[in-house]
Amino acid sequence: MPGTKSSGRPGGNPNIKSYGFKTDRSEPLRENLQLRISASMKEQLKSRENWQEFVREAIAEKLKSV
Repeated sequence: MPGTKSSGRPGGNPNIKSYGFKTDRSEPLRENLQLRISASMKEQLKSRENWQEFVREAIAEKLKSV
């Protein structure tokens, strides 16, 4: 049963590093940011493919120009 002491493989997965998440970024994405936007802006963002990366790039571009 999940969540009990007898659940899972005894000793864990010895090859866990082989199955872990990998990224090609120079810096990991560990922080969260929340902001309020209008409903129309949210619709426009959600209609884009890979909208999260679009927002990251837009913020980075704006920070460079400051």
